[in-house]
Amino acid sequence: MNRVVITGIGAWSCLGKNVDEVKDSLFAGKSGIGFEQIRKDMGYRSALTGLIETPILKGLLDRRARVSMGQPAEYAYMATSEALRMAKMDPDWIANQEVGIIYGNDSVAKSTMEAIDTVRLKKDTMLVGSGATFQSMNSTVTMNLSTIYKLKGINFTLAAACASGSHSIGMGYLLIRTGLQKQVICGGAQEVNAYTFGSFDGLSAFSIRENEPTKASRPFDRDRDGLIPSGGAATVILESLESAQQRGATILAEVIGYGFSSNGDHISNSSVDGQVRSLEMSLRDAHLEPKDIDYINAHATSTVGGDRVEAKAIDQVFGGKTPVSSTKSMTGHECWMAGASEIVYCTLMMQNGFIAPNINFENPDEDSQKLNIIAQTKQTSLTTILSNSFGFGGTNSTLIIKKFA
Repeated sequence: MNRVVITGIGAWSCLGKNVDEVKDSLFAGKSGIGFEQIRKDMGYRSALTGLIETPILKGLLDRRARVSMGQPAEYAYMATSEALRMAKMDPDWIANQEVGIIYGNDSVAKSTMEAIDTVRLKKDTMLVGSGATFQSMNSTVTMNLSTIYKLKGINFTLAAACASGSHSIGMGYLLIRTGLQKQVICGGAQEVNAYTFGSFDGLSAFSIRENEPTKASRPFDRDRDGLIPSGGAATVILESLESAQQRGATILAEVIGYGFSSNGDHISNSSVDGQVRSLEMSLRDAHLEPKDIDYINAHATSTVGGDRVEAKAIDQVFGGKTPVSSTKSMTGHECWMAGASEIVYCTLMMQNGFIAPNINFENPDEDSQKLNIIAQTKQTSLTTILSNSFGFGGTNSTLIIKKFA
């Protein structure tokens, strides 16, 4: 079995347009959440969202490439460009390898709606444009990036709701560990626009704390009133240890464990049993005991049901000593991107010796009070980090990364 290492990371999120900006936001406990008037104009209960800057791709890509990219692909291109630069994988090197790509994505609402609106308005499908085909497919990220970067390895999109980004890294890890691939570009992307989450808003899933946006996302806090939709893209370059060492690449961290499970129960409600099985599987895969984990990056999205179930699962497996925080307190819920972005966030914490705070945690409930939740930035050495991602349909994913030695 090959050891699997991380040699590049990239991010385009509400915390920053590159990993340095993201690192600074994490350390400062800076929220990226704000108010977007268009949501209110469309009839949303909540106009809160992660505020993401639109990438300017003109000058980076030719028009032929740009017209095929949906919003998730645009975000993913920016994150992947940064990650590949960090990994020192240039186009000439990639052209002679079988580099793969597995990216998490589970919606392309904006591109789909815009194409349909054009047909309705013009009464002529010929006026939609050929680019709309590739923008509106769920695989818009992998089909575009594999073409842009001339990738020759594994190539598919992984759709697993809010565990999509995490499972993409898990699948890349398994392919490299078993020798089927040497390098895989993994990640997750989430579009951020008013077309995407109208149904979630209609279910009263979102916080309506509109008068104080930066305090609206409150994972584990008794006074939370819902999640905040957010997104962007995050990329993690996975590589076999042998490949990284042969190239002289800088190794940022090592992936040592992957656990997964399905609840086999309700389509949207979380399950303590399902989460516990995912946690325990990741520990077995990494050959670790719960006491070996230095920090847990929780999935906790700031919903009452989800947070309480995860708190019970963490308490059952780890007890109340292991430090826990949810970076979603700053980012909101990055959905299909979250499992990948949180591995980027965890890698930055490991590299820079701190635990990012669970901001807005002021009043614990009966479950969260059992955990060691870090409400203020804590400077500390981190060797081993566990990250949870759970999604609708009962899909659970847990990843463990370790400082390389």
